[in-house]
Amino acid sequence: MASNITVSPLTPAIGAEIGNIDLRQVSRDEIADIRAALLEYKVVFFRDQTLTQAEHISFAREFGDLEIHPATPKSQSNPEVLHIAHGPESKGKENFWHSDVTWREKPSLGSILKAVEVPAVGGDTLFANMVMAYELLPDDIKEAITGQVAIHDIARVFAGRLNKSAEELRERYPPMEHPIVRTHPETGESVLYVNTAFTSPTIHSARVTRVVGQERQVVARPSFSLRELLVAQVRRLRSQCHRGALLPQILPGHHSDDLGLTRGDVHVSQTHCPEQPVRAR
Repeated sequence: MASNITVSPLTPAIGAEIGNIDLRQVSRDEIADIRAALLEYKVVFFRDQTLTQAEHISFAREFGDLEIHPATPKSQSNPEVLHIAHGPESKGKENFWHSDVTWREKPSLGSILKAVEVPAVGGDTLFANMVMAYELLPDDIKEAITGQVAIHDIARVFAGRLNKSAEELRERYPPMEHPIVRTHPETGESVLYVNTAFTSPTIHSARVTRVVGQERQVVARPSFSLRELLVAQVRRLRSQCHRGALLPQILPGHHSDDLGLTRGDVHVSQTHCPEQPVRAR
């Protein structure tokens, strides 16, 4: 590495904690090493950071231009920051597997979450390695989805939240086709690119079969969405890490470490590779 940061893997599958760094003032060498760690580990975490909102934005700009999410209030002074706050009167609605903004023609590189206030119990975020999710698919499923595309639609989630009709929202943000298996633009890895939130349920209408002995068994029919079969891959603990109580890959010889999310923690995740079911910024 070009800088003096430390990188400690959190699980065999995904995630690393980066130390010996102050995100309020980062050097070019540190940014280069963070980007390298992000490519290798898919999501990275920083402890005990005291970023102001302006410093949060400044750090994010080191990775590229910032987008404005349509859920950001127009009156907000810093529209680059999407505030998510939950409590007794505002239950979380992000508790399903998703990658952010896959409904865009060109989804952003990723997102940077800063923990401002967290509960004593709960408020966890899970991440899944979508490269590993693809690699763990049976060969016949891989063959069936090669070259196939899926529709990603913002209205599936945000029509109700933004008090707009699906038609109105789709007029501004038309549903987009993306390959079911994307090629990561920097690493060249094959990435499973479907999610529960934005991917339309039916993404493949043909039968998918598997030969078992002398019999050919049907794996997926039009009545059983192949999307659900693929999304099921995300739920496999083998490909996850759990940020709250961080959950390493559960295999013989491994255990669960409690590295709970606390105020001042920051994480950077890619849009291309990980999916997550809980978000807070």
